[in-house]
Amino acid sequence: MPHRRSTSRRPLDDDAALRGHGYTPELKRGMGGFGNFAISFSVICILAGGMTLFGYGLTTGGPAVMLWGWVGIGAMTLILGACLAEVTSAYPTSGGLYYMAHRLGGPRWAWVTGWLNLLGLLGAIAGIDYGCALFVGAFANLQWGLEPTPETTMLIFAGILLLHGTLNTLGVRLVTVLNSISVWWQLAGVALIVGALTLAPGERQSADFVFTHFNNGTGFDNPVYVAALGCLLAAYTFCGYDASSHLSEETKGAQIAAPKGIVRAIAWSWAAGFVLLAGLLFAIEDYTGTLGTSTGVPPAQIFIDVLGTGVAKGLLLVVIVAQLFCGNAETAAASRMVYAFSRDGALYGSATWRRVSSRTKTPVPAVWLSVGVALLLALPSLYSPTAYAAVTAINVIGITPAYVIPVYLRRRYPEKFTPGPWHLGAWSKPLGWISVGYVAVLTVVFCLPQAAPITVQSFNYAGIALAVVLLIAWLTWITKGRRSYKIPPLGTEAETVALSEGVL
Repeated sequence: MPHRRSTSRRPLDDDAALRGHGYTPELKRGMGGFGNFAISFSVICILAGGMTLFGYGLTTGGPAVMLWGWVGIGAMTLILGACLAEVTSAYPTSGGLYYMAHRLGGPRWAWVTGWLNLLGLLGAIAGIDYGCALFVGAFANLQWGLEPTPETTMLIFAGILLLHGTLNTLGVRLVTVLNSISVWWQLAGVALIVGALTLAPGERQSADFVFTHFNNGTGFDNPVYVAALGCLLAAYTFCGYDASSHLSEETKGAQIAAPKGIVRAIAWSWAAGFVLLAGLLFAIEDYTGTLGTSTGVPPAQIFIDVLGTGVAKGLLLVVIVAQLFCGNAETAAASRMVYAFSRDGALYGSATWRRVSSRTKTPVPAVWLSVGVALLLALPSLYSPTAYAAVTAINVIGITPAYVIPVYLRRRYPEKFTPGPWHLGAWSKPLGWISVGYVAVLTVVFCLPQAAPITVQSFNYAGIALAVVLLIAWLTWITKGRRSYKIPPLGTEAETVALSEGVL
């Protein structure tokens, strides 16, 4: 039955809206609007991405590129996030991006989007928790003189995964509480770090240094090329805000709360991240020493130089806890994607991964599959120092194109799209095409060589990661997907009409 287009819709009853999309509500809807915002804010986690990649930024363009790149990439991410939020308002399901792509473009678009999104999310768990393990190793080095090795880092990483798997099996209410704490922990952590560095005695870098100093340690000569690479610090950090969409079936008032969660998470991360980066850059005492720190974590060296070892250890703990919150939130988002993809028959063993605990209304098997795959993705780090970079590449190169596919399809097939109660109005078309162009350029930059000479250690594995993900998508489509993958038809005729008109 054709749908009547409407430019403004009233929010539907959450479960009625879900039934209108063809799904029977199974998950516990125990998350409010702040909790939905908190999960995306926790996943973006400026105290994870911004701190873990700080050394990369110092080498690839230096302070000027780090700060101005943060401003530019943050603005473009906000535009992309707003466009994705508009589509999320119309399709608030746990499947998120792939479900949107299916409704707007068909099953093949959905299949590619789903695999890009899924492997990106699983790679994100591995990248976040392995990065946290590195910070734990730096703390152990300061506290007990323990020299971090690949083996000890892997053991710490496995322990963190076990913690996050356990927490996520206990129910969405606990996840919501932890994410809410995470918001205040991150904001207070940024204030504490920047405040301590600013108020400590000693000389500070000049504003000219912080906002204009360019440093090139890449081996390439072209400053424009180096600046483009340097902008990836921000691009790597601004990932994961689709978590608001994946938790929408557990969110009250999801048609408005989920899109607002996406936009607010990006905006607050943008502002707080700028303050954090500026505070760290003003506090640098020894540029070369910071990059060559024995801790393996350049921000830790800044803490030591300015505040002393004792305070540095305390601030490292603040960062580590924030990273633990981040990994826990990412595990929640990835597990919902696994659950939804299995619910639609996309994964081998779907009957197992789609099961929901009768006690907590949580997809427990999907949680353990998510952390198990994350462990497997990071295992090569035991043997190769480049493996962590490859895992990070799986994250960003998978998830960023997946963000823009629903936006592109919404623009390519406008007649198929009925706006939800949260929409961009006349701004939707220009912002949508800007987002498509931005992601196309960004995806190319993600795949460019980042250091010269190009060796096994310096090689950028993002392009290979993208090719592998697309190969997996193709192979699984021809062997399984075209036979077993199927989203349900829309609900009853009454529910379908109500969904298109915004009444029920």
